[in-house]
Formats: sequence, C-alpha cells, structure tokens
Amino acid sequence: MDIKETIKIMLKGVADHTEVKEIEEKLKKVEKEGRTLKVKLGLDPSAPDIHLGHAVVLRKIKQLQDLGHEVIIIIGDFTGMIGDPTGKSKTRKPLTREQVEENAKTYQEQIFKILDKNKTTVRYNSEWLNKMNFREVIDLCSKCTVARILERDDFKNRFEKNQAIAVHEFFYPLMQAYDSVELNADLEIGGTDQTFNILMGRNIQRDYGEDPQITLFMPLLEGLDGIEKMSKSLGNYIGVFEDANTMYAKVMKIPDSLIIKYYNLCTDIHPDEVEKIKKRLLDGENPRNVKMELAEEITRLYHNEAEAKNAKEHFVTAFTEQKAPEDMPEIKYEDGQNIIDVILSIGKYQSKADIKRLFEQGGVKINDEKVSDYRSITNIENGTVLQIGKGNYYKIVK
Repeated sequence: MDIKETIKIMLKGVADHTEVKEIEEKLKKVEKEGRTLKVKLGLDPSAPDIHLGHAVVLRKIKQLQDLGHEVIIIIGDFTGMIGDPTGKSKTRKPLTREQVEENAKTYQEQIFKILDKNKTTVRYNSEWLNKMNFREVIDLCSKCTVARILERDDFKNRFEKNQAIAVHEFFYPLMQAYDSVELNADLEIGGTDQTFNILMGRNIQRDYGEDPQITLFMPLLEGLDGIEKMSKSLGNYIGVFEDANTMYAKVMKIPDSLIIKYYNLCTDIHPDEVEKIKKRLLDGENPRNVKMELAEEITRLYHNEAEAKNAKEHFVTAFTEQKAPEDMPEIKYEDGQNIIDVILSIGKYQSKADIKRLFEQGGVKINDEKVSDYRSITNIENGTVLQIGKGNYYKIVK
C-alpha cells in the first residue's frame, strides 16, 4: 500500500496527530530500512469491562495491524503500581503486584477480542523498569523539568489548590515515556487524555538520541445519550462482550448526529466509503437506514456475519413490527416469586427502583397487556411472553 493511502487510513477519525509531513518522512524511513512501523500502545492494567469507547484506540491499532505494521502492547505492570494520576484530584492508591497481574491477565483476554493475537507482541514494562538502578533513574529525571511536569492540567490544578502531590506521581509520565525509548517506538497511539504522556515519549526519545515517535490521538466517544463520554457507570455504553441482539439494538439508539463519528471510530470501513455514507445523509436519505447498516457492521466485528444478520432480523421484528421474536431469551420463574427480583436477575437493569418505574410508566407487558402494578403479579403461566420496554421480550419458563 502506498504512503498516501496508508496515511488516509491512519488519520481516519483521529482527533490530533503529528504533522503529516513528519508522518510521511517516518513511513519513508522505515520503508527504506526494509521494515514496518513499530506501533506502541501502553495499557494501564486496570482491567475494565471493555466497551466501544475503550475499543476506539484498539480499532485504530487493528487497522494498522491489518496494514502489516508491527504492534506492541505494553502492559504497564510496573507503572500500574503507581497509577496514572490523569484526572485524579488526589494521590491514587497503588495497586499490589497481585492486583496488577490479575488485571493484566483479564485485560489481555479482552483486547484479543479486537486485535489479532498471532500478530501482537505483548511486553511488560517491569522487564526494563525493574532493572534500572538509581543512577539511571536520576538520569531519566534529569531530562524533564518540574515546570514541564506541572504543565499537565491535573498536576497544575492540584498544585494551585495546594492539594498534595506525591513525588512518585511525577515518575509516571517519565516511566511511560521511557517505554518508548526501550522499544525504539516509531508510533504511539492513545486517547486525547494521554496527550501529555505520549508527547513526553517524543521528548525523552530525543534526549536518548532516538528519532522521536509520531503520534495519533483518538477522540473520546460519546455514549448512547449523545452527550456524555461512554461509561458503564452512566449506563450509556455498548459492551464488546454483549450478545449480538443487544449490541445491534443499542447502536440503533445513538443519535443521528453521531452516525458518522461511530463509522469513523467504531468500524474498519475505509475512509472513502465513510465519505460516501456522509453524502447519502446530506442528500436526504433516512438516517435510520444508514444506522441499521452501522449496527450490522459493528455487530459483525464482534460476532460474525450470521449473528449480525439475525440481530437485524430480531430488531426489525421486535422494534419495528412490535412482535415477539421466536428466539427470545427465557427466564426462570416460580409461582409466588417477586417479579421485580426475576427481572433484576436478567442483569440488564440497574436497580429494583428502575424496574418499578418501568411498571408505573406502562413499560411492562404480559402477553401484550400492560401491567402497571407489579404487586398484582403472583402467578404467571409457563410460556408467557414478558415484554420490558421497547423490544425486550422474554419467555417465562417454569
């Protein structure tokens, strides 16, 4: 693939990046040396339940992997015992070695839902950071001033408010930057919240006599509400481990204004194709049609072709035609059991109070009949269809 085409794919959906001229020079350099880009992604092993927001950076890594570039994932097992203070108003409690190791294992299981395991090198930064002697640590620290460290908003804000900053917290961006030196990384990718850390890597590489890495910064992804950053705690997320039907239905809930952003950040569709989709919307095509294609594309990425098509059919039946699908999930029920507890056991609803509100608002039906008082339900026949909200159907099994 020629350099211009590579850059087009690299910059798809990117919020900020190194100047294009420097990216071109880096690509020409590695091509001349007969190799590919050495792409670095550093992960703090906090073991999140990965959703599409977390996956934005991983999808970009996968695109570069598909172009044949070398991908190296750095599990920050050493830095994880300090923790990146980004966005924190106080010193973060360090993780234990056992916590870091368990989280790192969980994280790897999740990232390979997206990345090709056979084409990914995983390294732990304890491999080199554990071996540094104090003279080497002092040498690393000498390459950055306190003024530079205090340019980071979180440190700056805490300093101005006279809030405590432990000295060891200053080491996090330096150690993360040193990872790039150890790898001699050509490119580092991260979210916009990692801008300071990643640019520090460029500076430190220069100080150690290496060519500075180029950078790509991915934007934060808004969740289903279209306003707040995707977050499990806010309930506006789409999990990459959710079943196909749930994933498809959730994508259909995003605002029309986010369709193109989701195409850019959550799919591997070529940028030229995304431009054609944008034109279809500008020409007046119904956004719902385009969103259905988006939902099928995202579902296919995390499941497969057949499951994506079935999810589409399920959505059309359940949401558009308002009919109970044949393949609806089953839930166990025993006579006299509290229906609120039964619905809570599904795992889709946050609390009993939320479920009670659904009843009060007329959002629950039994065999297509609205039930507003959950206390009136004391016995349900085997095979009864329970509908909760729009398009969520369940078959009662005794």
